[in-house]
Amino acid sequence: MNNQQQTQNLTGTSQMPAQISHGGHELFDAHEAISGLVGGMEQYMIYEQYVQDPQLKTMMQQHKAFLTQTYNTLVETLKTGNEPSVKTQTYNMATGNDVLYGMTPSQPKKPAQSVSEINDECVSGFMMGCLKSSASAFTMAALETTNPVLRRVFADSIPNIIEMAYEVFLYQNKHQYYQVPQLKPEDMQNYINSFAPVQGTMPH
Repeated sequence: MNNQQQTQNLTGTSQMPAQISHGGHELFDAHEAISGLVGGMEQYMIYEQYVQDPQLKTMMQQHKAFLTQTYNTLVETLKTGNEPSVKTQTYNMATGNDVLYGMTPSQPKKPAQSVSEINDECVSGFMMGCLKSSASAFTMAALETTNPVLRRVFADSIPNIIEMAYEVFLYQNKHQYYQVPQLKPEDMQNYINSFAPVQGTMPH
């Protein structure tokens, strides 16, 4: 093979059909991320039967609908390499972002020993686990995806998954499933003030 042919092989990706403009590593990461999303959607479906609180059920149904569209957009982009027919949407929480601080004594937790013990606290924890896993997998995939459209779909979906996870956290916090301790005021101030800005770093 001469140097001209080698150069064409290295730089000719722009001439590739969009549906094959993917690197091998990217396809492994995309497969893992999309498979993880599928697993999360299926777990949501299984857990829904155990939900007691209407607010949690509504949240779960909103997540499922949004994640289903995210899945369809990802699959279409993976198959075609082109702009999807439905672009990435923006997920908006239905609740405010007030956090309850402090600890209230509670009974020690232990794993449920039968499905009759699965309650809203368990379900919200399962939801959080699914979302955290997808946020990590989507981030890792976006960092090394060569197809620019697929990379953008992964990257633009991450804030939505973060928003859903934050919504679950707020629900857990409101019901004291997820308590938020604080440091002593003086310790908090020491941490807050432990960094100083660098002066004069902006280009002119």
